[in-house]
This record gives sequence, C-alpha cells and structure tokens, in this order.
Amino acid sequence: MTSETTARTARSGEAAGADEANGWLVRLSPVLFLLLWSLGFPVAKIGTAHADPLLFLTMRYGLVLAVLAPLVLWLRPDWPSRAVEWLHIAVVGVLIQTVYFGLCYVAFALGTSAGTVALVVSLQPVLVALLAPALVGEVIGLKRWIGFALGFTGAVIVILGRSSVETTSVAGLVCALGALLGMTFATLYEKRFGRTQHPVAANVIQYAAGLVTTLPLALAFGTAAVSWSPELVAALAYLVIGNSLVAITLLLAMIRRGEASRVSALFYLVPPTAALLAWVLLDEAMPPLAWAGMAVAAVGVAMVSPRGARPERAGAPAPVKARKSRA
Repeated sequence: MTSETTARTARSGEAAGADEANGWLVRLSPVLFLLLWSLGFPVAKIGTAHADPLLFLTMRYGLVLAVLAPLVLWLRPDWPSRAVEWLHIAVVGVLIQTVYFGLCYVAFALGTSAGTVALVVSLQPVLVALLAPALVGEVIGLKRWIGFALGFTGAVIVILGRSSVETTSVAGLVCALGALLGMTFATLYEKRFGRTQHPVAANVIQYAAGLVTTLPLALAFGTAAVSWSPELVAALAYLVIGNSLVAITLLLAMIRRGEASRVSALFYLVPPTAALLAWVLLDEAMPPLAWAGMAVAAVGVAMVSPRGARPERAGAPAPVKARKSRA
C-alpha cells in the first residue's frame, strides 16, 4: 500500500468517525434540548421570585454577552456578510428573547405557575402546523395531526392533574399567550429566512437585540428591586449557560435541519417535563394523572416525529415545490 493510499484511508476513517459523532449529536439534540428548555421554567420561576422579571431578563442578557465576548476575541467567527442577514438574525432574537422570554417571565411574576405557562406555549406546534403550509411550504398529514392532538391532550392532562396546586391570573394567561405567539413566529421566521451562521456570531447578534429591546421596557415598566441570594445567582448561571447558550443553539440548529412543525412538536413534551422538574426543584405535586399525561404526550410526539425522517440540508431554504413559479 502506497503512502498516498494510506493517507486517503486515514482521511476516510477520520471522516467516517466525524460523521458518526455528528450522527450521535443529531440524535441526542432533541433530548438535550428538551431537558435544558424544560428546566428553564422552574429555574426562571425561582429567579423571578427574587428580582423584577424584566430586570432579571436584562441581567441575563448582559451576562450572556459578557460570556460571549472572550469567545468572539478567541474564535474570531465569521459575521454575516449582508445587512439583511443581520436583520433576519436580530428579528428572531427579538421574537425569542424579548417577546417569548419576556412575557413568560412576566407571567411567572404575576403568579402563573411554571406548568401552566409551559402548557400554553405547548400550543405552538398547532399554530406552526396551521401556518407552515402558507409560510414555509410544509404539508401536514393526517397522522401528524393525530399526533398533535395526542400531544396537546397529554399536556392538558398533566396540568389538570396538578390543578389543585395551581392558581392562574388572567393577566398571566394573556402574557403566556403572547409568549406563544412570539415563539411560533420565531420558529417560522427562522425556517423561512434563517441561514447557517457561526453560532457565536448568531448568539451575539440575537442577545444584543434582546438586550437592546428589553432594557427600555425594564426601565419604563420594571423596578430596581433585587433580592440577592444563592438561589438568584444559581438561576442566573443556569439560564445564561444552559438556556441562553446551549438550548437556543440546539433549537435553531434543529429548525434548520428539519421541518419546523416536527421540531416544534418537541414543545408538547415541555409541560410534563417541566412539571416533573418542578416537582423535584419546587416540591410541586406530581399526581398519577399527570404521569399518564406524560405518556400520552410522548405518544403524540412520536407520531409527529417518526424515525427515519431525512433531515434537510443545514441552511437550505424552504421547499419550493409548494410555491407556484412566476416564470
């Protein structure tokens, strides 16, 4: 065997190893995202008990940018080359960071439980399924609609099972509905206009957009009341690293790799998972009916996200076959 052949064999082996590693990462991404995202609900509930929700969110985004600053200097990532690409990333950042998280945190501060907020935002797959055909060219089949129905039913069962320990204000529900709309349009906008960008650069743009739009709201409507405690520090640390950096990066990567409605179906498992984590962290009751709801929701997600679905090329535009040509 010549040295050239040996080198080609070695490169092939390295490529195969990299593909296998990437395959494992793709398969584990939904599970990691689900755990990290669901944990954010009880952790944020803890954080907003010690600080004004908008001020707490502003501190979170400032800390995220502080963490990203040395990474920018070290990695020197490629930035978007066109102004419109900066705009698209910023729009998604505002929808997720300011609208979605901002309204979720206000709902927590108004007394809405973590499980109830998680239930409301779990309606996202239904809205995505209704809007995706027109906005991103996806087709939703009967089997997946059944999966959506089962997923939502399971989420409702979880919350009903915990209804004896929950109180919800009308204002809190309105904020949760606003958060639902924010994440729904963020998902569709990312699917329609998103392109693969360096994750550090994309995160800097998104969190800067979130900070710039959240800070004025905190100054106008929030308060400067902060009760510093180990719980507040721990909540900030988790939300900065686990929620803001890792979970959001996984979410946007999954949206670009697969259909928006399939990715959104993961949100059906957020309410039961958040309820389970709230049981562990906040000692909130988790009765047998809630466990049954978790099982129903899991079946629904399995139907919406069948195995063997071939992911789209990262950064590919929405399918064009559903659009009429004007030529």
